[in-house]
Amino acid sequence: MDLNYSKFKDYIDKSSNVLIIQADNPDGDSLGSSIALEQILTNQGKNVEMYCAVNIPDYLKYLKAWSRIKTELPPKFDLVIIVDTSTLNLLDKTKDFDLALLKSKPVIVIDHHDTTLTIDFANLVINENKSSTGEIIYQIAKKLAYKINKEASEALATSILSDTIGLMTESTSSDTFRVMADLVDLGADLPKLDASRRESYQKTLELTKYKGKLLQRIETYLDDRLAIIVIPWEEIKTYSPFYNPSMLVLEDMRLIINNQISVALKVYQDGRITAKIRSANKYPIAKELAESFGGGGHKYASGFRTYDYSDVSELKKELVNKTNQILNEDHENI
Repeated sequence: MDLNYSKFKDYIDKSSNVLIIQADNPDGDSLGSSIALEQILTNQGKNVEMYCAVNIPDYLKYLKAWSRIKTELPPKFDLVIIVDTSTLNLLDKTKDFDLALLKSKPVIVIDHHDTTLTIDFANLVINENKSSTGEIIYQIAKKLAYKINKEASEALATSILSDTIGLMTESTSSDTFRVMADLVDLGADLPKLDASRRESYQKTLELTKYKGKLLQRIETYLDDRLAIIVIPWEEIKTYSPFYNPSMLVLEDMRLIINNQISVALKVYQDGRITAKIRSANKYPIAKELAESFGGGGHKYASGFRTYDYSDVSELKKELVNKTNQILNEDHENI
């Protein structure tokens, strides 16, 4: 058995109350991974709580277990499992005294992102080159002979489908398909899941009109190779409870002829700016661009956050320059 899996089992065996944490940018992989772990570890006789410092967005609520996720730390836990991130700044909204409490407990990180670990207080890190964190959790459960019930199987299927865009990204391997087949055998109803997902993606007329406004504000640079959209605080506050504004337009930006990389910048009231970055399939440089601003992720989907710019226009200038530099340096290798 893999040494990390053995260590994982040791931590589970020694713990009674387990806290599962998602980062401040919950998505289908982090939510599905959390719910699956909750079910798997509950079946092992553990008391399991789930935590995320921000509210789960409406478009993810087709997984009904989202309602069990708390935005305040529970009073009692003796083991922490952080899923789908290795980056401390993605726990930025967790209060300092709560973070100090987390550091006083054993901490396990389970992640699949090829990025530098900055959660330096982790006691155990399981980071594997898989399609999703959900796929790693499936492998852990299988190796340790932990039961995967129907709810866990559907949560794992959701996490994998989310991060592979329906099993269609380069990170999807033959193993991923075998895992999905196993999850179906374990009870995952893929047609039902997909129908629920599609229903949750329906948008109000107001959101649809807002998407039209965003599309009109897209800026392109470097002969349309780079596309940028800026989303100010007022729009974040108005629309984020219903749908992530960045995700309304990023896929449309990627479809622009000649586009090689797209960036959605969100500007917050406290001076923070976050970026979601998506690469075109032929030019997988999202991770490299994100890392140059202190972030990370996949080569096709990455991001970063920064407090270093009082004016978003200065950040846009640096994005243009850095993108141009990366494309010129890496063009022959892409």
